[in-house]
Formats: sequence, C-alpha cells, structure tokens
Amino acid sequence: MRSVVICILGLVSMVTAWDPIWLQPEQVHLSATGDPTQMMVTWSTFNDTKESTVEFGFQVENMTMTASGSRTKFVDGGSAKHTQYIHRVTLTNLKPGSLYMYRCGSSYGWSTQFYFRALPSDPTPEGGIRLAVYGDMGNENAQSLGRLQVEAQDGMYDAILHVGDFAYDMEVDNARVGDEFMRQIETAAAYVPYMTCPGNHENAYNFSNYKNRFTMPMYEEVESLWYSWNIGTAHIISFSTEVNFFLEYGQEVIKNQMAWLQKDLMEATKPDNRAKYPWIIAMAHRPMYCANADWDDCTELVGITRKAFEDLFYKYGVDLYIGAHEHSYERMWPVYDNKVYNGSMDAPYTNPKAPVHITTGSAGNKEGQHFLLPKPYTAFQTRDFGYTRFFILNSTHIHAEQVSDDKGGQIIDKFTLIKDQHGPEAWL
Repeated sequence: MRSVVICILGLVSMVTAWDPIWLQPEQVHLSATGDPTQMMVTWSTFNDTKESTVEFGFQVENMTMTASGSRTKFVDGGSAKHTQYIHRVTLTNLKPGSLYMYRCGSSYGWSTQFYFRALPSDPTPEGGIRLAVYGDMGNENAQSLGRLQVEAQDGMYDAILHVGDFAYDMEVDNARVGDEFMRQIETAAAYVPYMTCPGNHENAYNFSNYKNRFTMPMYEEVESLWYSWNIGTAHIISFSTEVNFFLEYGQEVIKNQMAWLQKDLMEATKPDNRAKYPWIIAMAHRPMYCANADWDDCTELVGITRKAFEDLFYKYGVDLYIGAHEHSYERMWPVYDNKVYNGSMDAPYTNPKAPVHITTGSAGNKEGQHFLLPKPYTAFQTRDFGYTRFFILNSTHIHAEQVSDDKGGQIIDKFTLIKDQHGPEAWL
C-alpha cells in the first residue's frame, strides 16, 4: 500500500511541476487621469510578478524613463474563481502633446512596444479635441472594432469613450470572455486613453469585472463608477445610471453618486471654471430619451433615468448628454421635459434652449439591433452598426458625425452644435 501512495504523490508532484505560469503582460490599456502631464497604464498577468513597471521615452531605442506602480489580485465571482493580477502605473511629467513609446511588465516579461500621444495642454483655447464614442460592443460581432483599431493607431483620436456594455458579458465562462474582450480592444486602447462607464451588462457580482479591469479618475475612491475630467475646452462627466436599477447593491451608492454629481456640477459651473471649460458633457449608459420599439426605460414618458438626472443637468446647463444601451444611433433635437427647444427653425443646433441628447449604442454585439419608432424629438435614427465622432473645435463649436460600419465607414449623419453662451442662462 505504501508504494502505491508514493507513486500517486510522485505523479501529483510531476503534474504540479509542469503547470504553466502566466507572467506575460496582456490586456494593456490607457486612461487619462485628468492631468495632461500624466497617463495611466493598466494591464493583467495571471500570476503575481511582484513588480509593475513601465519603461517609456520619445524613441523606441531610448525608453530610458521608468515608472513603477501597484497590483491588485482580482478573483472573479464565478465557480472557477478565475484569478488575475491587475497592474496600474501612472506616468508623470509628460510633455503635453508629445509622442511617447512605452512597454509594460516586469523582469519576468514585457509587453510589445506601444505608443501614445500625451493629451494637449489643459485648457486648449482652440479646442481641437477628437473623440470616438460608442457603447454596446461585445466580444462576438464587435463589428466596428477593426476600423477603430486602425484609426486609433493612426492617431485620429485623442481619446475613446466607451459608454457601457462590454464583451457581453465580462463574467461569462468564469470571466474568460472578459479576458478575450480586453485582448481585443488592446490594439486600440493601448494607443489612446480608453475612458469608460458601466452598463447593465457589467452588473454581475456587483460590477466586479468592470470595477477591477478599468482605472478611471477617482478609481481609489469609487472604482471607476463615476468621475469627471477635463480635456481641451470640455469638462466630461461619467457616471452610472445602473446604480438606480440594480437596487440589490444598496441605496447608499445612489445617494453618494448624486451628492458627488451635485458637487461636481457646482464646481464646474463656477465662473472661472466655466470660462476655462465651457462645454459640460455628461455620459452614462442609459439614455434619457429614445425612440425604439423595445419598452426600455428611455421610452417611458418619465423614466427612471430622466427622473433622477434631467432636472439636475438642466439646472447646471449641461450642454450634451451621451447615452448608449439602445442598439442604434439617434440624434435628437434639443429637448427638455419631453419638449423640443430648437435654437431656430433654420438652425436648430445654434444656441438651443435645452441640452442635446445623442444615443450611440451600435458598435456591434451578438444581440443585434433594435427596431426604430421615431418620436417628435427624433432628428435622425439608424440601425446601422457604427460609432460616433465628436470634434470639440473650440469654446463655441462641437461637430459630430456618425460612421456606418455597415456602409464601409461612410458618414451617414452629421451636425454642429454652436453655443455662444454656456450655463443655465443659455436656456433663457
């Protein structure tokens, strides 16, 4: 009997000795911190490397600057308890607008070499900020991703805004779908800041995959659920509509977010701040308005999202609200309290008397597109898969255009929002 036990123990030892270890960096992505002289680099390894380092510089052969950071152990809530280590390093003392090469990792292994351009000086009087914006992109049928990868690597954008719903879903197959999705977006997100907000598809285990995988401003305080940052002439607010729907995670988070929103908007609308960053743009996953035949919250006369946030944003003169969730693109006339407030018949987006709402949830996923049911506030709709570009030109002009991936990158909608005055007084 003893010899049998020895043989079995020897076999176990042999198998353990040959188990692979995973020290190579993957799922690399960038995020802005709100300071143009900084950039956050985040990546994953499946074993603990004991160190988190980024080497960077102005040339491939001269990456002599180094920065170190921290790592956290993330255990998915699924049955396999899939485990990985999330590494976070903040690069500092960057020269705004300059191109940097970088790689991340440790003495056990390094990523490939990536590059990024530091964000422009803050504020930029003439704007010139270029954003790609979309929501609802899955691991399966991420139809717009190939085009976005090329455009990001070609330097077409200063940042990408992903307005909730990732992978469909990150926790599936014990979070391996989340891993693969993060690998997919690396070829865009490792080159430009990839700024996010949570969607309903991230709700599993109290949004744990979203909270752990992304590193937005205020990460240490609220795990990327809400935050704000400045870029060019814009103050961008990202928040969670989902805390108002998944009530099993408690009421306290709703109260905390609302208190923070109030405080952030009060600060942003102080005369000195509004002069520097006149545009206030809010983004969250669920729209306040939509014209789709799906009976979602945004189709209601007074939905949960509108009831919670519309009056607050109107009070502080938020210029633009960006949502997703609906698998379509919709440009709305300026609207408040279910009424259209165009600037004029000939120029509806010139000095409008209410915020402008855009829904862009058609980047590509396995659930397909929603059917359209236009309403009086609908200016343009399409079911084409695609994404939106925003160009913050200066303190008075924002230009937007919708790219149809179904039509090979054709621009199928565009408009320019012109405001000579910002703040609640613009509504008078």
